[in-house]
Amino acid sequence: MTLLVVGSVAFDAVSSPRGKVDRMLGGSATYFSVAASYFTPVQVVGVVGDDFGEEHHSVFTERKIGTEGLERVPGKTFFWSGEYNADMNERTTLDTQLNVFASFQPKLPPHYRKSPYLFLGNIDPELQSLVQGQMEAPTLIAGDTMNFWIEGKRAELEKMLRGLHAVIINDSEARQFSGEYNLLKAARAIRALGPSTVVIKRGDNGATMFREKEVFCAPALPLEEIFDPTGAGDSFAGGFMGYLASRGAAAQGSEENDFRRAMIYGSVMGSFTVEKFGLERLRQLSREQIDARFQQFQRLVQVD
Repeated sequence: MTLLVVGSVAFDAVSSPRGKVDRMLGGSATYFSVAASYFTPVQVVGVVGDDFGEEHHSVFTERKIGTEGLERVPGKTFFWSGEYNADMNERTTLDTQLNVFASFQPKLPPHYRKSPYLFLGNIDPELQSLVQGQMEAPTLIAGDTMNFWIEGKRAELEKMLRGLHAVIINDSEARQFSGEYNLLKAARAIRALGPSTVVIKRGDNGATMFREKEVFCAPALPLEEIFDPTGAGDSFAGGFMGYLASRGAAAQGSEENDFRRAMIYGSVMGSFTVEKFGLERLRQLSREQIDARFQQFQRLVQVD
């Protein structure tokens, strides 16, 4: 089952207690598509500048990710720089240069519109709605957002949410958007706006999924060495959606175990991402390694 992702492709500069990288490929659509490609065919829609070379494009082609929707325009690719301190859950943004991403208007090739699975990365909710309107008959649409859009485009965000089957956000965003500190109440408020599934990421405390009749918690894998948390949330979303697409899961009527296993596979992909800077670890994986780590997660919560 083909999975389409629309989002940012960027260059990142990151420093953490484990080191520093001045320029590496990143962006929400990049991390998502690489993670998801281990489970299902993926197509990406984004925009890059003329500084985006063949060595960067090969990150997609080596994973057989469709790039027909990756538009190249004159100018520089979106750039972000950030710094992590000892608490890897917190980061400081040092520089953001939107560059060609500032005028991004997603252009979906006609056959992309037939994709049964769609993930809307963290972009302007008006653009997310624009993409929703171009899809023909999607089986499952999920999306992401951030505090910037919650603060600045609340009405547009609520409109977009009405067209989602699932939303994946972090705990601070869920609280900010809902006005509820308790995450159960926050998820209920968000579900009332449209998404039948709300997944709330909680950093090194794992992630929690809220659906109509269940709450499911996925743990975080204890890791001694964390190099770079950048992209971990996008990799989580890629594993989650990639697995659901591989199972042909629908928003309603699918086996609950499909969504539970998707949560664990999302956590698996996020845990690999943080072990190296950027995409380095994510690009080195095999499906056998992914499934072995899935079993590690199972043992974390196995009782008998």
